Formats: sequence, structure tokens, C-alpha cells
Amino acid sequence: MDTEKSSNSSFEDLSNLNELETKATHSLPEILQQPDVKDSKNNVEGESKETKNIPERVETSQNEGVASVGDEETCDVLGNGQLVKRVLKPSQLDRRPMRGDLATITYSGKLPNGIVVEQKENYQVHVGDFEVVQGLDMVIPLMNVGEVAEVTIDARFAYGSIGMKNNENECASIPPDTTLTYEVHLVESKSEDFSDLKSFDVRRKYGTRKKERANFWYNRNEFNTAIQLYRRALEFLDDRDGDPDAAFDKEDLELSNSDLQTLLEDRLIVYNNLAMAQIKISAFDAALKSVENVLRCQPNNSKALYRKGRILEGKGDTKGAISLLQKAATFEPDSKAIQQDLAKLIIKARREEHNEKEMYQKMLGQAKKLEQKHKQPQKQQSIESSKKPLGIFISFSNVYLGDYFFYVSDYSNAALAKLMHNTNEWLRIFRSLQ
Repeated sequence: MDTEKSSNSSFEDLSNLNELETKATHSLPEILQQPDVKDSKNNVEGESKETKNIPERVETSQNEGVASVGDEETCDVLGNGQLVKRVLKPSQLDRRPMRGDLATITYSGKLPNGIVVEQKENYQVHVGDFEVVQGLDMVIPLMNVGEVAEVTIDARFAYGSIGMKNNENECASIPPDTTLTYEVHLVESKSEDFSDLKSFDVRRKYGTRKKERANFWYNRNEFNTAIQLYRRALEFLDDRDGDPDAAFDKEDLELSNSDLQTLLEDRLIVYNNLAMAQIKISAFDAALKSVENVLRCQPNNSKALYRKGRILEGKGDTKGAISLLQKAATFEPDSKAIQQDLAKLIIKARREEHNEKEMYQKMLGQAKKLEQKHKQPQKQQSIESSKKPLGIFISFSNVYLGDYFFYVSDYSNAALAKLMHNTNEWLRIFRSLQ
């Protein structure tokens, strides 16, 4: 799904970790990046002198050791001062975690005044899964296992303009737009394969952890981040191992019925939460698929019915939404949220019905006006066409009667009037006059 960033989002794309590593490499001290000037001069002088300088280069390399990034004083990861890494204790290992690896870290975060606001020991995270603030998620792949580093993170890559409230200790709350300084120790890093994820306990542990972290971001209105973590939770709570090398009939995990039922229930909860997060960003088609996964297994799930009603409302189907919310209200009659939304939908439906009637009346009124306008020219045309023969006939009669004027004038006015009302009689008398 094409994810969209919410207005308060402090997270950004983590897919450019390779670029970050390149920047980190470019920010090494010049002595590690520039070629040996003596060697270039010796190349010009001849092969003999170049050969003499080879041991000198090796000796320099041995003195530098495996520090690589460890020897730099500071590393401006992004080049704008918003994410700065400084090595406190270099590692003797040359092994870094990759995206998706399981990393074990110990860290503490401090405010500018030195107050510790966040602290974890031997905390396991999957790199790139938003289980820590984005700044740490970006720096961990730049650390060697065993390394200790100080990381200064701008609010943009920490807790943003919202901050984070600590209900237990007000002094440990993180104010909005606050730069944090972390001390991070990368204890271990492991790349898990499918054999590590066949255990029920491991899958449920990871799935639950992703779900809880997704709930954390959802409550912060970071809906896109929450959606990504909900999807990751579903991957672990699935009852299929997803091993591409496994035979088709062996893809299902060998779990007991109770374990399968537990995973199913957890998975349905995640689908419900995922649907709500998708509704928040108006991804109604994706949300409908998520909620259908719940209703397929639990047709009377009140939360799923309520969310589907919200989806149909978003898609413009007010009557369908009312029907689903009424059904959800029968299972949760005390839910204020359902009752309030149902009342709003009923008012909305009446308003829409009233607007439809007005629209139809306007359409019919315009149709009648057009019909009348169309009929009036036809009626006028028929009247004029009926008048033309009569006028021609009368004028012809007057002309034709010119020679017999005295004879016609001998008739009384009453007789003439009668003759005018009866054209056939008038013609008969007229002809008899001839």
C-alpha cells in the first residue's frame, strides 16, 4: 500500500541506509580516505622505490587496525547536523547489522539538561521496524557489534512536535521539539532464518511486540508507521512459516490446535487495528480487505462490524453503514461510540433523502418548463396555419363577391351572421346567386 505520512509524522523513509553508510564512509578522517602521497611519488620514480614503500603501507594499516568508523570523532550522518554519531568505544569486530536483523542494544536517552527520559537494557529490536526512534533505527546499521556510540538526534527523528508524556514521572517527560542524546551499546546482532521462527512462543512474542509498538504509534497519530508495524505483526502471527524452500505440504507449522487458535485470535485483533489505522488515512479499499478477514472468521465481531460501517460511510454508502452499525449495536448496546455514529448517520441519511427529493423536483420542474416552451411554438404555429386559409378564403370571397355586392347587401345582418357561421350554407347560397 502506498503509505502517506501524517501531519505529525517524525518518521521518514529508512530504505536509504546504503546511502547513509556511504555518507558515513565519506565523513572518515582524511588520512583514511586519501591515497598515500608517498606511494604516488614512488610510482613516478620507478618500481624499485615502489617496492620499498609496500612494507611502509602495510605497517600504517596495521597501526590503524579495524577501527574503520570507530576512529572518527564525529559522524554527521545526514550532513545537516540533525543526526550526529560519535564513537565512545570502538569495536574490534567488523560486523554490522543489516535491515531486518535482530539486534540487541542497551541504550539511554537524555534531555539537553541531562535528565534520563528513556532507558533499555539488552533490548531486542528488528532493524528498520520502528521499534525505537527513527534516529536510532538509522544509526544502528552504522555500528559494529560491541561498539558504544553517542548519538545526538534532532526532534524530527525522535519524538517530533508531540513529544512524549511520562505519567509516572513528569520530570522524565519529553517536551515537543526536543533534541535527545542517546548512548547506545550494540551488544549483538543476528540474522534470523526460517528455522528460528518455527516456535510458537517466538512467533507470538515477536507478533505481540510489533502489535504493541504499532498501538504506540497509532496513539501518537503516526498512522502510516502503525500500519507498517501491524503488517509486520501479521507476518509473525501467521500459521505458515513462509519458507520458499519448504515443500508445499510442509509449509504449515506443526502447532497444536490451542496454539493455532491463539495465533488466530491475535491475528484477528491485529487485522481489526490495521483496518482502523487504514480508515484514518482514508485507505478504504485496503481497510475493507482487512476487516473482511475478521468477519470471515467471526461474522458477529462487533468491532469489525463497526469498522466496516465506517468504511462504507467513507465510500458513500450511508444506508449500508447504518445497517452494519445497527447490527453492531445489538452486540454492544452500551457502546457510546456506536450510538453516536449511528445517530449521525441517520441524520445524514435523512438529509441526503431530502436533498435527493429537491434535486428530483428541480429536474422535473425544468423538464416541465422545457416541455411547455416546446409546446408553445407548436401551438402558435398551428394557430397561424389555421388562420391563413381562413384569411385567404375571406379575402377571396370579398374579391369574388365584388360583382355581386348589391345582391349580398340585400340580405339582413342576421342572415349574413348566420351565413358566416355556416360556411357550407354560405357557399350554397353564393353559388345560387351565380
